[in-house]
Amino acid sequence: MRLSLRLLLGFFVLVAVAAWFVLNIFLQEVKPGVRRATEGTLIDTAQLLAQLTTADLAEQPLTAETLARSALGRAVATLNQQPIGARIDGIRKDRVEYRLYVTDLHGKVVFDSSGRDLGADYSRWNDVYLTLQGRYGARSSRDIPGDPDSSVMYVAAPLLDNGRIRGVLTVGKPNRTMDPVIARSENKIQLAAFLLLGIALLAGGGMVWWLNRSLRRLENYAAAVSRGEPVALPRLNSPELTRLGQALESMRRKLEGKAYVEQYVHSLTHELKSPLSALRGAAELLQESPPEPVAQRFLLSIREQAERMQRLIDKMLELASLESRPQLEKQPVELDLLIGQQIALLQPHAERRQIQLHSNLQTAKLPADALLLGQAIANLLDNAIDFSPAGGQIELQGTILTSGDYQLSIVDQGPGIPDYAQERLFERFYSLPRPHRGKSTGLGLSFVREVVERHQGSIALHNRNDGQSGACAELRLPLGR
Repeated sequence: MRLSLRLLLGFFVLVAVAAWFVLNIFLQEVKPGVRRATEGTLIDTAQLLAQLTTADLAEQPLTAETLARSALGRAVATLNQQPIGARIDGIRKDRVEYRLYVTDLHGKVVFDSSGRDLGADYSRWNDVYLTLQGRYGARSSRDIPGDPDSSVMYVAAPLLDNGRIRGVLTVGKPNRTMDPVIARSENKIQLAAFLLLGIALLAGGGMVWWLNRSLRRLENYAAAVSRGEPVALPRLNSPELTRLGQALESMRRKLEGKAYVEQYVHSLTHELKSPLSALRGAAELLQESPPEPVAQRFLLSIREQAERMQRLIDKMLELASLESRPQLEKQPVELDLLIGQQIALLQPHAERRQIQLHSNLQTAKLPADALLLGQAIANLLDNAIDFSPAGGQIELQGTILTSGDYQLSIVDQGPGIPDYAQERLFERFYSLPRPHRGKSTGLGLSFVREVVERHQGSIALHNRNDGQSGACAELRLPLGR
């Protein structure tokens, strides 16, 4: 199971268990809470009706006849003749559900609003029994034995005459009349619980998505590093993941630095063997005091080999500096102006070789490192000049393609590229001999490819396909990225 799914499952189970405990407690408290509130209203009603009845029957005997003629009896007789029509929070109420009965000092029922137990002995019921003793009397009994839904809550109040108890008034209310309120409250609580679980699931999903996104960034970074791509450490929005990423970045730099040094030392040693051997041979021959013309030739060879080593070291430093950069500092660059600047810089070199430079450049702008991109274009143009014959021409064509890329084509009239060299042109230290001088450092095209790839572009070098001799370098850069 994936780590993110484990986190989401663990978070959801934790919230679900907590919600179940809270929901269970609430549901267990709803019914008793409603009944306690109802009991409170029954106490108030019983006390009020007891006082009114006592005042209405002052100096009158507590009998069925006197109670029937009393205000209480008349009110009960006309009660519920018309529906109330009340709507309480979505629950309709059309009638009064109270049951009222009055017992005398001996517990005999002398008034019953339901009319069913008139004359019955209620002296053993807790509401009557306890009230006659001067205590709080209340009970909950089932009207139908064995049917829990028929239970009724009764609360009694004493009928006093100068401080003496002369009877008991009891108010009853069926518990089933409170069931809609209880069911509505339970439904709302359950709905809130499910809503809470849904919100918790969304919150957990959001948290896992955020964590997954940061981990995916770190994973993509590690994959890019393993492929040797020059990528920067992404922003991870988490102190812990940031520290992990910084540790990976530090490890990458140390490993790359070690491999980089080993590779470059090996390559530089290999490439310096030839000029050093030539220098040593020329020095040994000069020690023998050869004739002046021979000595001059050896001194020229020493200077050429020294210049070759200097160019090699300079190119190595340029390439090393480029490869060690995590990312380029890009600014908007007018590409046609940049190419024009490189043409102007190399115009004297072309004139010495009697080579004409022709350019047709479309205007374009893209974000780039102007210095590095200019050096890359200059390298391509310098190669074209070196391989072109005296009196030749070089065509530079800058075009915006339908794909949104800018393509710079540099076409020369040189000998072209041998088949055996096609696959090795961009290898480090691989070079073909120039017509008018020896091999170069073999680092120029490697530098060009590195710069172009850093700009998300591509470089291709192939022979002309129009039937004429010469090579064509095609540099393609995306605009607006």
